[in-house]
Amino acid sequence: MKITFCCDDTWPDPWLKGLRETLPGAEVSIWEPGAPQADYALVWAPPQQFIDEQAAGLKAMFNIGAGVDALLPLTIPAALPVYRLEDAGMSVQMAEYVCQAVIRFFRGLDAYEADMARGVWQHQRNPRRAEYPVGVMGLGKMGARVAQALTVFDYTVNGWSRSPRELDGVTCFSGMEQLDDFLASTRILVNLLPLHAETENIINARTLGLLQSGAYVINVGRGGHVVDADLIAQIESGHVSGAMLDVFREEPLPAGHPFWTQEKIILTPHTSARTLARDSIAQIVGKVAALSRGESVTGRVDLGRGY
Repeated sequence: MKITFCCDDTWPDPWLKGLRETLPGAEVSIWEPGAPQADYALVWAPPQQFIDEQAAGLKAMFNIGAGVDALLPLTIPAALPVYRLEDAGMSVQMAEYVCQAVIRFFRGLDAYEADMARGVWQHQRNPRRAEYPVGVMGLGKMGARVAQALTVFDYTVNGWSRSPRELDGVTCFSGMEQLDDFLASTRILVNLLPLHAETENIINARTLGLLQSGAYVINVGRGGHVVDADLIAQIESGHVSGAMLDVFREEPLPAGHPFWTQEKIILTPHTSARTLARDSIAQIVGKVAALSRGESVTGRVDLGRGY
């Protein structure tokens, strides 16, 4: 069995070591142009040349992340099975990140931090949970985990997805025809949508304007979901209280970008849910073994739909 690794901006050593330990009989290598044909591939943002050279002989290609937007611009044969990571230790990280962001805003911890920095001892507002409904856009594995984690803290939680979903403790909306109602029911907006043609720029002046007054935006989906200038304008108008952003249109975020100087925006460097090599390798190896036995596996990507 030959496995090739073609992952842009990913330190390969833990992956190669883990694959070789888990599949001692496999030949594992980093892809280079003109490399021999492999049976399976692990990829992240591969070039089109990789697809052109390897796709015809691959039994499956594994995207080492939950989001597959980097694959969408490529021409990939429809017959090539492409699988994304399912959880692999990322959903609990995402739930932690989002819960702390929601709690920080809800409890006014930013105001306490500012007070402490000035040596001021005082109580801030005493908020009511009923006045801070949380809306989660995207109810896949990570979105569902986030939404249900928030219910533990007794928040009113709404969810919106492309197709109908049912989650305990979550009021679910679906389809574009219910998007406006979902937004109007939301004060704290959490975005975990996949990025494709239908969701690009979905957080814009119109949709932000539908949120409840004093809204807060947490984006852990993709930078392309947010119209940056619209978000800044809504913050400056006071309709949006602030935002916590982990993903951006260009990464690293350019030095001159206005997000850096907007004091009501908290930035983190795409760290809300990091890919864990060991957990991911275990999942991929399990799927390779199942495919080798002729069994079906979950997580296959519909590139036409973008996830």
